[in-house]
Amino acid sequence: MSTVLSVKATSTDHKDLIHDVSYNFYGDRMATCSSDQHVKVWERDENEDWVVQSSWKAHSAVISRVIWAHPEFGHVLATCSFDRTAIVWEELVSVSAPGEVRNQWVMKHTFVDSRTSVSDVKFAPKHLGLYLATCSNDGTVRVYEAQDVMNLGLWSPVLEINIKMSCSSISWCSATRLPPLIAVGCDDPGPSQTGKVILYEISDGMRKYTLVDSVVSVTSPVQDVSFAPNLGRSVNLLAIASKDVTIVEFKCQGKDLANSGQTKFDQNLVAQFNDHKQTVWRLCWNVTGTTLASTGDDGCVRLWRSNYLRKWSCHSILKGDGSLIKQPGMETSSQAGSSSSSKESESRIQKARGKKDGMHN
Repeated sequence: MSTVLSVKATSTDHKDLIHDVSYNFYGDRMATCSSDQHVKVWERDENEDWVVQSSWKAHSAVISRVIWAHPEFGHVLATCSFDRTAIVWEELVSVSAPGEVRNQWVMKHTFVDSRTSVSDVKFAPKHLGLYLATCSNDGTVRVYEAQDVMNLGLWSPVLEINIKMSCSSISWCSATRLPPLIAVGCDDPGPSQTGKVILYEISDGMRKYTLVDSVVSVTSPVQDVSFAPNLGRSVNLLAIASKDVTIVEFKCQGKDLANSGQTKFDQNLVAQFNDHKQTVWRLCWNVTGTTLASTGDDGCVRLWRSNYLRKWSCHSILKGDGSLIKQPGMETSSQAGSSSSSKESESRIQKARGKKDGMHN
């Protein structure tokens, strides 16, 4: 049975392309970033409409990504831009007059290590502490640590990984039973023996890294990678956006004692779809890691879901205007429900008729 999608249009007032949208931990606030160099923070009002709560010029060039930190560390955002910087922002709340509360986003720290555009920025999972990873077109992944979570102006570099390919995206694995893992997607158009997605294990307090796996089946430039939230699964799902939507499963096989004790993984390609027919740019999982959303140059958002046999298929397709595209085999829940009800009613009628005929005979 499918789910009815509720879509509501919102005017963003951005003056150029929106490159990223990020929801906070609770899903009641979102942040958007754009080529207009601005970041906007939104909140839901009593009518379930999204209203701009704050807006400011955050960079001097296109802003490619925006991400929320876990609320345990406060109201914190990170952004990255073509201006070669990544910035951490913190929301400060003040009372200017009785009953008047003012929310202001303040720049706390600017990372300026990259020699080229910073293409992605991600906070580490909460259980690892307050770490921030960035990747750049110069082929470098950098990890920083907040020296004091009460003073977000102080950060120190702890790790630098030279990928040797232009990096487009990064994703932390949220599994708590594994060492820290980070997947790196590369949009370099040239050939690569390792493929365009590489998996690193981080050790020694984030100061050492080991290449533990790569996805050699993905050879096209990668625009986004995203680990599914791990809520007790024995496997970790990684979604990859390139010319296709690819979902890869990584199952931990324990430590490889013959190879520096690094973690071994059994890799399995579980799904690959070319439904977008064009470049896929962004991926997003739901909070349980059971539904994946993808969007591409075809102007559609596609929702993917697996059944009880772990077979993935397209569940819904939304056009840019929010309208639902119907395809053979797709039903809304109301249609599925009415279909199910009619079949159930028909079955009951048939049984009743059978009993009645038996009584007459």
